[in-house]
Amino acid sequence: MSGRQTTRQERNDLTGEHALTDIGQLVLLSLFAGAWIADSFFLHATTFLNASIPLAIRVPIGAVLLALAGYLAASSHRTIFGTTRDEPHVVRTGVFSIVRHPMYLSEILLYLGWLAFSLSLIAGGVWLLVIGFLTYVARTEERLLLSRFGDAYEEYRQDVGMWVPRPRRH
Repeated sequence: MSGRQTTRQERNDLTGEHALTDIGQLVLLSLFAGAWIADSFFLHATTFLNASIPLAIRVPIGAVLLALAGYLAASSHRTIFGTTRDEPHVVRTGVFSIVRHPMYLSEILLYLGWLAFSLSLIAGGVWLLVIGFLTYVARTEERLLLSRFGDAYEEYRQDVGMWVPRPRRH
């Protein structure tokens, strides 16, 4: 292999993503960060729940969520982009055996972790938009995967939850 980095478009083992995924994620990240910072540190317009739940509870919960988000992101990224599969197939190993979209779930948990630190309802509203957007792009990508892998991907969908792990079938 040459010293040149392989791009997603050059890899036959990757199916693709929705055309607006990257820009949508960037826009929503900017919106969330702006809302969270403005409300948590300056406006305090919708952070009244902070008085009901002590920081000593919120910080450990937020830290666990951020650590889980980091693990899911790193593990799923390594699984998909760390190895080129000679024969394209449905990936069912590692975190992909637990949830179908661990990269997107890591993003959802990242935002939730930050929300735990400061319970901004405005930022929580943006978080709900993030979930809606990621569900939309995940379903679009699932249609691509169904058209490419057919019954193998449908079986995977039946076995593994989109966001929430399912009990294993025997």
